[in-house]
Amino acid sequence: MNDTARPARAVPRRGRHPHDDAPDTAREQALLATLPEGPAREVLTGRVVRAWLPMARRLARRYQGRGEDTEDLEQVAALGLTKAVLRFRPERGNAFESYAVPMIVGEIKRHFRDCTWDVHVPRRVQELRRAVREAVKDLDTGDHSGVPGAAALAAHTGLTPQEVRLGLSALECYSVLSLDSDPTAPSGGHTLLATLGTLDPGYQQVVRREAVRPGLDRLAERQRRILYLRFWCDMTQRSIADHLEISQMHVSRLLRDTCEQLRREVEELTGPDGAGRSAGATTAADGGPARGG
Repeated sequence: MNDTARPARAVPRRGRHPHDDAPDTAREQALLATLPEGPAREVLTGRVVRAWLPMARRLARRYQGRGEDTEDLEQVAALGLTKAVLRFRPERGNAFESYAVPMIVGEIKRHFRDCTWDVHVPRRVQELRRAVREAVKDLDTGDHSGVPGAAALAAHTGLTPQEVRLGLSALECYSVLSLDSDPTAPSGGHTLLATLGTLDPGYQQVVRREAVRPGLDRLAERQRRILYLRFWCDMTQRSIADHLEISQMHVSRLLRDTCEQLRREVEELTGPDGAGRSAGATTAADGGPARGG
């Protein structure tokens, strides 16, 4: 186990290289490939990971300024590095650096794809968004002329116009705003929620009246008269009885039978799913349609 205690060594390289300080862990990784699962393997894995952490952190810092904290990106890069150390097979003859860098970068990109979007967007759409965004930057002339047209973007990216439009539609999908946020000014006092429309109860009243109107037209004159006096003139059953010179019990029975008749007719028109019940029964009872008749 003396080999496991030997520190990683920096290998001098000629010329400029993006990872000139890459450590020499060939011996440790060769030993790691022979060790079974256990404490010794875990200790050696941790030593190799720590030796390559500077490179992983440097790769993570390339993605700063994209909405994620640097510490979070470095943790993701460290995760990719750990996977690379555990999966690397030195007997295949490849350099660890050429194996680890794509693994780390892929882990960072996967993190952006799966964890940083507020709304789930398919991977293909994310790729189209990325391509369109880069094309917009390339074609930006600096004269504030706005986003280039779909035809220009398609010619620049090699995508179809339909793919370009899909990528453009996803440009603003990376993050969402709260309904309590102010889209115009920090202290403007106008939230997004205030800009949303609400249901107008008047429309529902119109629907109810139209649903019950055909039934009203088929009622006898006395029935329509009683409904008018009760729901339009707000007369009591006793007042209606005195006005028509009939008993209050007769007025009550006529009101009940007429409302039930209207309810059944509306239900027959709208089907047995209950939609007619809420329209016909409610309005016949509250007098909405009668006032319009």
